[in-house]
Amino acid sequence: MARPREFDPDTVVDAAMNVFWDGGYTATSTDDLCEGTGVGRSSLYNTFTSKRELYGKALRRYGDRTRSAQAELVERTGPVRPIIRDFLTDALEAQLADPGRRGCLALNAAVEVGNSDDDVAALVRDDFETIVETMRALIERGQRTGEIAADRDAHALARLTHSALTGIHVVGRVTARREHLTDIVDALVDSL
Repeated sequence: MARPREFDPDTVVDAAMNVFWDGGYTATSTDDLCEGTGVGRSSLYNTFTSKRELYGKALRRYGDRTRSAQAELVERTGPVRPIIRDFLTDALEAQLADPGRRGCLALNAAVEVGNSDDDVAALVRDDFETIVETMRALIERGQRTGEIAADRDAHALARLTHSALTGIHVVGRVTARREHLTDIVDALVDSL
């Protein structure tokens, strides 16, 4: 008779997400996952079958959080530029507050694993596209209200905004100088 699970798989995925976020996919060992999740090796593999499957679930969980945060952002009312500025500034503050300077899990996955694993690349593209589509919706709203010039390509501006976000995560991994990151935010918002 099989023993019942003594852990919640969703809690394990959350914990594993943080382990992968700290160490990356390649450098994270099974021992790291066992220690970080509090689950023994056999239970971990009986539930998730492989490190790769658990990584995919962690990336999906991260993507779910991105979609939830982006849905809330679109619901905000008021002028668009301050909403976009706040979004980027929140990312900047999170980056500076993180002692490990982990950046964005999806971006980390894109750099480390993305071009060698089609499934990971698809998860990362979905995460990135969620942000781009949110920014496009906000920019189009700003165009309708006259805050942003209507003749500008909203999708191109949305991709530019996402590029600024990725820049904040990358630059923020190697500097604690706030002005380096606020320059990115200011230049992006001024360009809209």
